[in-house]
Amino acid sequence: MAMTIREVNKKPAPYKLASRANHLEPTIVTVAQHKIGDGSVTVMAGPCSVESRDQIIEIARQLKDAGAHLLRGGAFKPRSSPYSFQGLGETGLKFLAEAREVTGLPVVSEVMEIEHLPMACEYIDMVQIGARNMQNYPLLKAVGRTTKPVLLKRGLSATIEEWLMSAEYILSEGNPNVVLCERGIRTFETATRNTLDLNAVPVVKHLSHLPIIVDPSHGTGVARYVTAMSMAAVACGADGLILEAHNTPESALSDGDQSITPGEFESLMRHINVLEESCAQLREGVLNG
Repeated sequence: MAMTIREVNKKPAPYKLASRANHLEPTIVTVAQHKIGDGSVTVMAGPCSVESRDQIIEIARQLKDAGAHLLRGGAFKPRSSPYSFQGLGETGLKFLAEAREVTGLPVVSEVMEIEHLPMACEYIDMVQIGARNMQNYPLLKAVGRTTKPVLLKRGLSATIEEWLMSAEYILSEGNPNVVLCERGIRTFETATRNTLDLNAVPVVKHLSHLPIIVDPSHGTGVARYVTAMSMAAVACGADGLILEAHNTPESALSDGDQSITPGEFESLMRHINVLEESCAQLREGVLNG
């Protein structure tokens, strides 16, 4: 006897606020006066750690001249070893704020603990939640109660659903300004620091309205691969990049192996600008053709 399917009920996504099903238009997040998710490619760059006032101001100037849109730098650093450099704390935040005054670049920096959040918000323009804190739910709720834009990195072994559920914690507390960051996931591969999951870009674009950027520095852990994976990220539709750049990577206090020089950053930006224009023309051709 033949059977007729009358109705198919799809299981709704558990992330109600982050889901594209409930928010068809892409979200545009504004950091200072810069917009992320408006169709352009946003590039955040800077050293892994703020090491000194002169260091962060010098590289901020170089990155601004080369075309960076936001300045990144760590004042509080989650390190695998308790003996590694942990950051300058509030002093580092003050140096970042001074670099912003000199260059006009908005500042993004990581916050690791709830008690540091009010202090950090006095100095920075965007709060970064690192991979290790993606499921630190009290911290997510706390940043959700602020008005600061949030950069939410994917956890080391997190599924995309778990990542979007973490965004849901922030959104549910009233803060709609969330930008997702794919930074590589842990796999069996040892040739690179992580495996950069560029699948996440089109998947997130399909499932969610939130902007998504890519971190090829942590995604590869090797400076020589950063340009190639940056280009790949832009080509697959990422809303931006976050890159580690240092004047002297060989003497950096953290993540020197994956940091590009200002000269390499300038060359990369030229490539990105050409690719961004080509991708825009291709999208226009698809829409019109």
